[in-house]
Amino acid sequence: MRLPIRLDVDSPAAPPRSNGELVFAEPWEGRAFGLALAASQAGAFDWEDFRQALIARIAAEPEARYYACWFDALQQVLAVEGEVRERAARLAARPAGHDHRIES
Repeated sequence: MRLPIRLDVDSPAAPPRSNGELVFAEPWEGRAFGLALAASQAGAFDWEDFRQALIARIAAEPEARYYACWFDALQQVLAVEGEVRERAARLAARPAGHDHRIES
């Protein structure tokens, strides 16, 4: 069972809020937000990895819009996780003993 995601409130990764409610300037921002939550809860990536990528992205471009950074961080963690999973699948698919020579 996956634990619920806890959104930051005070860190650089804290989503914009107004009167305690999340604020989305455009529809795509809400969709990017929901996509990140759903993908993390489905096990596509670790939320802390995403959070750290988001903080780094915000630090790198402090003038960028928050959800542009959010989406870039999401792409980054999905690409990394996808590469790891793809490599693991390739390794798992190799036949047993493929890398061991049998001496006769």
